[in-house]
Amino acid sequence: MPKYSRVFRKFLISYIVILMIPSIAGYMSYRTSISVTQSVSIENSVTQLQKSKEILERRMAEVEGFTRQLAINQDLSILMNEKGSNEQSNVYGIWKMMRDVLTFGQTNDFLQHFFVYLNNYNVVLTPGSAYFRPEHYYENFHYADISFSEWRRTILGKTHRSEILPLSPFLNKGTETSVVTYMQSLPLDSFNGSSPAIVVVIIDRKTISNLLSGITDRYGGWAHISDAQGQTIGLQGIEEQDVEKLSADKRFDKEKVSQFYDDDLVITIRSSTNDWVYRAGIPRQVLLENANKTKYITWSVTGIALLIGLLVGLLLSYRNSVPINRLLGVMKDQFGQDGHADRNEYDFLHGNISEMITNNKRLESELHRQLPLVRDAFLKRLIAGEFQSREEIIAAAVQANAGLNGNAGYVGILQVNGYSGMDTVEILNELNAARLILKQALSDSGSSVRMTDVGSDKIVFLFAYEDKPTAIQFGKEEISKTLNRVSQLVFDEYRISVTAALGDLFGSVTEVSHSFEQAKQALEYAVHANKKGTFWFEETRSESATYYYPLDVELRLIGTIRAGEIEESKRIVQSIITLNTEQRELSFEMRHQLVGEMKGTFLKLLDQKTFMESELFESVKNRIIEIQATESFEFIREEIHGIMEALCGLIMSKKNDSHTRTVDQIKEYIKASYADPDLTLYRVAEQVERPEKYISQLFKEVTGMNLSDHLEKIRMDHAATLLKSNEYTVDEIASRVGYNSSHSFRRAFKRVTGISPSAFRQSVED
Repeated sequence: MPKYSRVFRKFLISYIVILMIPSIAGYMSYRTSISVTQSVSIENSVTQLQKSKEILERRMAEVEGFTRQLAINQDLSILMNEKGSNEQSNVYGIWKMMRDVLTFGQTNDFLQHFFVYLNNYNVVLTPGSAYFRPEHYYENFHYADISFSEWRRTILGKTHRSEILPLSPFLNKGTETSVVTYMQSLPLDSFNGSSPAIVVVIIDRKTISNLLSGITDRYGGWAHISDAQGQTIGLQGIEEQDVEKLSADKRFDKEKVSQFYDDDLVITIRSSTNDWVYRAGIPRQVLLENANKTKYITWSVTGIALLIGLLVGLLLSYRNSVPINRLLGVMKDQFGQDGHADRNEYDFLHGNISEMITNNKRLESELHRQLPLVRDAFLKRLIAGEFQSREEIIAAAVQANAGLNGNAGYVGILQVNGYSGMDTVEILNELNAARLILKQALSDSGSSVRMTDVGSDKIVFLFAYEDKPTAIQFGKEEISKTLNRVSQLVFDEYRISVTAALGDLFGSVTEVSHSFEQAKQALEYAVHANKKGTFWFEETRSESATYYYPLDVELRLIGTIRAGEIEESKRIVQSIITLNTEQRELSFEMRHQLVGEMKGTFLKLLDQKTFMESELFESVKNRIIEIQATESFEFIREEIHGIMEALCGLIMSKKNDSHTRTVDQIKEYIKASYADPDLTLYRVAEQVERPEKYISQLFKEVTGMNLSDHLEKIRMDHAATLLKSNEYTVDEIASRVGYNSSHSFRRAFKRVTGISPSAFRQSVED
């Protein structure tokens, strides 16, 4: 004890002071317990209702998103624009559309019942059936208070823009229920009158009511949802006439968030997105039940604390002083005694920890200084095509903190004119200054652009957009204006003349290097033709009869297949076929050579051990050999797609097995180490020898749960088991399941289970 006397005494004095506080606060707690517990209950009830509101709004947003997906569905667009009739229908197109919409209801229970009405074919499409006469659909599913003619006129014969019908009686194959109806005409820009197609989503009242069951089941109260006009959308635990009576009562303030009405606490929340009103009623006695328990527990806890407080203070003082003295010992070993005998222990720790923090900041500053170089190296590797897969690019971008801010865009080259062949020191200095000026001008242009040097007189720049349609619609015009403005600016102010050359649109980050190669070709053409200003690759039509299949494209295709990225592989193959059919006219011999080289690429792939040991080897090899150059390119493309799907499927199967093993390893480690309070994502990553961000994303993809949530669940499950045994106190249980603070444990337990540890233990005893 003398060794720890100074630190020990300081802790003990602190705990004695703390012990004096409960005796003073006991009476205050007694007086305030009822009001505080009631406030907490109200807050929890508001939170619960808010969560139900957010879930419902999210589901309705998903319904709206579903209609937007249908609006851009190519199969549906074809059906809408065809001139169909009842006598002659596009049966295959209708069947294909039915297959497209079949899976939507599996992810959102609001989409369990919906149909698409095609006006030109007078057909109703559902996920399971196609009704070539709407009256057949009406026989099975119809509103109880709407006739067929009225249904056809008001639902199918009008244009709807995200229109929602309130709760209405409905007959589902003879079964009576009530539904809320969401209607959207297609295309989305349809005006008044009939539209080519209408999407109608029928949401059962029970589905909406299930979202409110968290309130009614927990508190035994009621819940009601109404739209901006006061029409009912959903209700649970209350009748329609009772809701009307409540709304008509002048004593009831509709604008208050919470208020007592009769024997209920009524909570009202209004949605900011659609002006829907969410209202819930909770019985008063349920709210006060916890308050009464708190009143008795407060006096019991206060008395027990005064009796055993001193003993606990002694124990905690010793327990908390031990790690500090251990830390002091480590510090003295690492940094020396430094006059510790005459210094306060905390001053000693403060000085050395401050030095450690200072050194850490210096290291962080150095890393920030190196970051531009890392970003530049990443861009150089990206345009050079050194990455083999999309996953590799994303991982490198995260490490370099150099995201492109988009998945589609254009790569271009800016060349400073007038310095070709000049390499003196003075010229190189001038070019260096010119490049800096150009980079600054591009940065100041207001566009999202990434840049890197290539050569002494060239700058590679990359414009990225969120998606391919945006890049097609706005990209070229915006880039041309930006480059013209920058070119004019640097010429007027610095007399620097530049030529800009850009490649075609890349639809994925794996195609950046291809767009860069096109930009180089366009620049060579522009220099050769003595063209100035901005020049696009599409303006250089190849006059050569030779085919296009460079080595870097072949290597990128092989790399994407090895990575199992089927979509990227298909894009590369489509690019090869497009460049050889639309921009070239191949002779019969060149066509044979191109097909032969592409077959050779896939035969090379089959030489890999992964594919040679697979049972697919012989069948895929035969499919490759059977491809004939005399077939159409469309047929060849489909055959190649089939081969790539088989190979990528094999790769992804092996990847999934590897991912599952990694996740199982993580689970086993967490199961064995959950009681360690220092168990962090870094420790888990170190155990499985993977990067932190990688295992975090992998665990989420495989299990659907965040790794931190899984760890918390494991700890709470063990805590519940220990609480049931009644062998340890709550503080001891907190320590045994990996929490340094019992307060943090109590908050976590209540967040996961909905009740405090003490209440959980009491419920088990009862």
